[in-house]
This record gives sequence, structure tokens and C-alpha cells, in this order.
Amino acid sequence: MRFIFLLILLILTACQEDSPTSKTVEMYNASGDMVGTATLNEQEEGVGIELKLEGLEPGFHGIHVHEFPICEGPDFISAGNHFDTEGNEHGLMHPEGAHLGDLPNIEADGEGLVEAELMLAGATLLDGKDSILKEEGTSLVVHESQDDGVSQPSGDSGARILCGEIKRDEDNGATEESPTDPTDFNEEQDE
Repeated sequence: MRFIFLLILLILTACQEDSPTSKTVEMYNASGDMVGTATLNEQEEGVGIELKLEGLEPGFHGIHVHEFPICEGPDFISAGNHFDTEGNEHGLMHPEGAHLGDLPNIEADGEGLVEAELMLAGATLLDGKDSILKEEGTSLVVHESQDDGVSQPSGDSGARILCGEIKRDEDNGATEESPTDPTDFNEEQDE
């Protein structure tokens, strides 16, 4: 009996090794410039997202996880629709929402910088129906305007202005030599 328990434990441990619990996604603007990162972490409530971005217009911006891991500029339409495993309506405030990929708005400060922590409730980086790493993966898209939380299909949040590919593989679609993260320079300036 002890042998069977150890064998099951070994199999379960081996299966989990292929499933990441943390992932960094590089975010790019329509010109192909890297403008920051999103660090994703598996948490009990869902996937925590720590954003560090620059180059945005000051004010609020909609942000969503989209269904395909393809960020072809300048419009990022290649990312598809919002990630939704249940067939819900869009919007965190919609009575028949929300898409699994709907997130609260982010706010860029007067210098166009964003430092925010968000929760993608109910999602996972592990295997399963609600995994944002399903099949080839998904993408994280920032919009030019604020998401109103109810309008269909994307909260009247305007054009897609930033995109990052969320992929299972390690390179996240980046080139062999990844560009430097410009937000690191901001931290040095603040010190």
C-alpha cells in the first residue's frame, strides 16, 4: 500500500513540473518596442498579475486576456477576442458577465507609467479548462481607453495599444536576444 501511495505521489509531482507557477510576459507597443512586463503568478484565487509599463497616455486603460498568443501589430487583432471559457458577456459589472479574461482598469500616471497588481480570478497557469496557457496560450492586451465594465464586446475601451504573448514555452515569442526592460531604468532614476 505504501508503494502505491509513493508511486501516485511521484506521478503527480512529475505532472506538476511541466506546469509553471510563474511567468514573465514582455509587453510591446504597436511599433514593436518593448514597454514593460507583466509577471504572472499562480495563486489560490487565480492568476496574480504584476504590471510594470511605460509610454501610455495618462489616465485609465482597459486590459484583458485575449484568446490567442499572437501579437501582430499595429492593431493586435491577431490576439482574437477576450478569453472566455463559459460563453459569458463582457464586463466585470455586467449581470451576465464576465469573460474570464476581463480585468479591472489600470491607471497610467502623469508620466505614462503603470505599476499595478491585478487578479485574474478563476484562471490558472496550470492545466485545465481555465488555463491561460491552454493549447498555444493566450495574450495580455492593453487598450487606449477605459473599459466601462458593461458594453459589448470589449467595454468600449478603444484600440489595442499594447500586447504580450502568454505562452507555455520559455521564450514567449521573443527573439533570441531579448531587449532590455525600460522600466528597470525608471527604478534606477527614482533612487
